[in-house]
Amino acid sequence: MTNSPQQVGRTRDEMAIRLAQDIPDGSYVNLGIGIPELIAKYVPEGREFIYHTENGLLGMGPSPESGLGDPELINAGKRQVTAIPGAAYFHHADSFAMIRGGHLDLCVLGALQVSSGGDLANWSTGAPDAIPAVGGAMDLVAGVKSIYVITQHCTKNGEPKLVQACTFPLTGCGIVNRIYTNLAVIEVTAEGFQLIELSPGIDFEYVAERTGAPLLPLKDNTK
Repeated sequence: MTNSPQQVGRTRDEMAIRLAQDIPDGSYVNLGIGIPELIAKYVPEGREFIYHTENGLLGMGPSPESGLGDPELINAGKRQVTAIPGAAYFHHADSFAMIRGGHLDLCVLGALQVSSGGDLANWSTGAPDAIPAVGGAMDLVAGVKSIYVITQHCTKNGEPKLVQACTFPLTGCGIVNRIYTNLAVIEVTAEGFQLIELSPGIDFEYVAERTGAPLLPLKDNTK
């Protein structure tokens, strides 16, 4: 490939803005570590999202400006955050009771791989020095009503992250509903990856070549 997929399409912040547009008003949302954390900055005008972090905060706001944060107010990724008016703090066990009890509407996670069947691998490459345990992501994919993934379409080496079958250890099976990348928005359907929207300046062939499984083209809604 002559150009890295990392260099084209939407930026990380533009990906976060685009995903935020699809979150229904009033949703209770858990944001994973990495690109998902950016979504806290982008709440569309007229909507309210209640962000949850599994270390015990409901009503999480975006990260503070440099030097203005409280070192004791952090999210599960140990990043300093803010709290919106009316935020609630609670025990770690209560936080996971919310997750496991099905009380969260949406979780947004990063990914190492997503299969065409909706399997997610996002915690380990399986290498000997990799992270030793899946952690709270296992609970999130099992207990939250909908799972969105936000990720670069390919790795830094140009390898597809959207694949026919995951080769890395799984976080969950058949749990991903929608994927937001720098190149496109893609739905996971019974038929496989369904293109929903192309990023500005990107065509279908470009995305299909960088997807490691068949990609269904945009549906013709004019019929």
